[in-house]
Amino acid sequence: MNYTLRQLRVFVAVAQQSSFSQAGQLIGLSQSAVSHSIKELENEMGIRLLDRTTREVLLTEAGEQLASRLERLLEELNNTLLDVRRYGQQRSGTVRVAASQTISAHLMPQCLAAGQLHYPEIKVMLRDRPQQWALQSIRNAEVDFGIVVGPLQADDLEQEAILNEPFLLLCRQDDPLAAKATIHWHMLNQRTLVLQDYASGSRVLIDEVLRVQQVQAEIAQEIGHPATLYPMVEAGIGISILPALALPLPQGRPLLVRRILPEINRTIMLIRRKNRSLTPAAEAIWQEVRQQAGLLTQQRASAPPF
Repeated sequence: MNYTLRQLRVFVAVAQQSSFSQAGQLIGLSQSAVSHSIKELENEMGIRLLDRTTREVLLTEAGEQLASRLERLLEELNNTLLDVRRYGQQRSGTVRVAASQTISAHLMPQCLAAGQLHYPEIKVMLRDRPQQWALQSIRNAEVDFGIVVGPLQADDLEQEAILNEPFLLLCRQDDPLAAKATIHWHMLNQRTLVLQDYASGSRVLIDEVLRVQQVQAEIAQEIGHPATLYPMVEAGIGISILPALALPLPQGRPLLVRRILPEINRTIMLIRRKNRSLTPAAEAIWQEVRQQAGLLTQQRASAPPF
C-alpha cells in the first residue's frame, strides 16, 4: 500500500474532531486539503473510512478499527522520534580518546579541563600510547577518535589538521650551537643525535628532514618516551630535535631550545574511522580539542615560547 504518514495523521485528526474544518485547523491544512487527503487514503486502502453528511462526519466500522489502532501507533511513533531527537542533543556518557605521548602530555590536559568545564556530564578516557597503537585502536573501534602526528596515508581514516608546530633544536647551554645567532639544519651535520624511536609519529618526519637538508648525523640513542630526551641531552650524549609541543623544558636543567632554519613543521591531526559518525558526546569533545588547538596557535602567534 502506498499511503503516507501525513494521510494517516490527517485521518486521525478527522476521527478525533469529527470535522474536516476543525481537523484542518488543528494540523494546519485547509478543509479541501483534508478532504483530498482522506479520499486518497480511502482509494489506496480500497475501503470507505468516513461517512460524510452536511452536518457531521462519522467513522465507518472500518474507520473505527483503523482510528483506534492508529492513535496508539502514531503516539508511539512520535515518542520514538522525540527519543531519537533527545539522543541527538545528548551531551553525556563516556568518550575514549587515543593520543600519542607528547600530545597527551602537552595538549590534552587543557582539552580535558575545558571538556570537564563545558560538558560536566561527559567522561573522557585518555589512552596515552605510541602512535601506531593509537592508530590501531581507532581502526578497531576501541576509542572514539584520536590525535596523532600526520598527515597519514590512510584511506580508512578521516583526518583533520588542527595544529602546525616547528621542529626545534634541543641542546645544552654550553653547546657550540647555543652561541650561534642563527641555526640552520646543515649545522647539525656530523653531530651526534638522540632521537625518539619509530613508535613516535615524528621520527619518520625527522628522518625525511635530515635527508632533504643533507644532514649526515650519528644517531647515538633511540628513545621510546619523549621525556627521556632531556636527561640524555643534559648528560652530553648528543643533541636532539623535538617538536614545539614538547615544551616547556624541565626547570633547573642546563638546556635550551633554538629555532632551526628553514622552519619545518609537523602537523597534529584529529582522526577517526571514515564514514562512521561520532556520538553526540564524542563530537562535542572532538570540537573541544579543535578549539583548544586553535587557542594554542593564537597564543604562539602573540608570544612564541622559544
